[in-house]
Amino acid sequence: MTTQTHNRRYTLGVLHGDGIGPEIVPASVLVADAALEAVGAAPVEWRELPLGFAAIESLDEATPKTTLTALAETDGWLLGPHDSAAYPEPFRSELNPSGTIRKHFDLYANVRPAKAFQGARAVVEGTDLVIMRENTEGFYADRSTYRGTGEFMPTPDVAIALGIITRQACERIAREAFELAMRRRKRVTIVHKANVLKMTTGLFRDVCQEVAQDYPEVTVDDFHIDAMTVHLVRRAHEFDVLVTENMFGDILSDLAGELAGSLGIAPSLNASQDRAMAQAAHGSAPDIAGQDRANPIAMILSTAMLFEWLGARHGDEQLTRVAALIERGVEETVAQGTSTPDMGGSAGCREFAEAVAATIKQL
Repeated sequence: MTTQTHNRRYTLGVLHGDGIGPEIVPASVLVADAALEAVGAAPVEWRELPLGFAAIESLDEATPKTTLTALAETDGWLLGPHDSAAYPEPFRSELNPSGTIRKHFDLYANVRPAKAFQGARAVVEGTDLVIMRENTEGFYADRSTYRGTGEFMPTPDVAIALGIITRQACERIAREAFELAMRRRKRVTIVHKANVLKMTTGLFRDVCQEVAQDYPEVTVDDFHIDAMTVHLVRRAHEFDVLVTENMFGDILSDLAGELAGSLGIAPSLNASQDRAMAQAAHGSAPDIAGQDRANPIAMILSTAMLFEWLGARHGDEQLTRVAALIERGVEETVAQGTSTPDMGGSAGCREFAEAVAATIKQL
């Protein structure tokens, strides 16, 4: 970690994406600016970059090479959701924008918290856990090979998918999980399917348990993925940090988000040692795009996670305070009765963001 900095200026990329992205990403920038001002930090330079449908129309690329080059020159970035399933060919068949970015920058750790808010409609009250998802391999075809994809059809009637698990990837995500647990409640749950996928997820489980030996203060247990879904529904509030492979983590984090109150409040951060991308866990919700009905909480909290990551990486206490203030602003706003329709409220996306910004100024 570098020496603590004061009033350092940061450049953050802004990629609106598709669907509700052009609504929730600007809402997050609005809230972040309010928190930066409140703590007296230097304003962030927000650099908007093309991605998704807008980039296809203007540059004939869903993920322009110029965007990737520009992102490499920033301190981090906000990525809105994409609707790649609706892209015209050949873009629909290509690696989607978020997958392209994750792969290009080797963003191996997908950190996905699920936390219930006072005043929200949580299925399991008291839920406060984090899913640490390995983000670069597994059964995801776009991430399981160096070139091409790990999914193919030798005949029209046979489809084959490769599931890649490596010791290196298992070890680095396990260390991220245990380091996080040391800052939380010191419990890690390893999620796998080693009773059936004995060599692949068995390797994942075994490497995580090996890493656990370096963290004797952390309590460790493990569950099969199918049993884990049941445990979350029954007692999500008892878990702290869950570490798992790519596909299991994707599924579990959606479940955990709903248990905490709504997938609309489920944030995530994609990170490596030197890069980080804030990206809400949910999709582009094209059915409500442009209606000012989207819940921006997931994107706002993802932005807070990015500031927390930047604060830790650069030893910048002001950014750590910005992250905490954003999270508290969201919690206080919901507790005071302001929320979007998916959480039982009536506030629009912009209205909610403005309410959070106002709460931050009062705090």
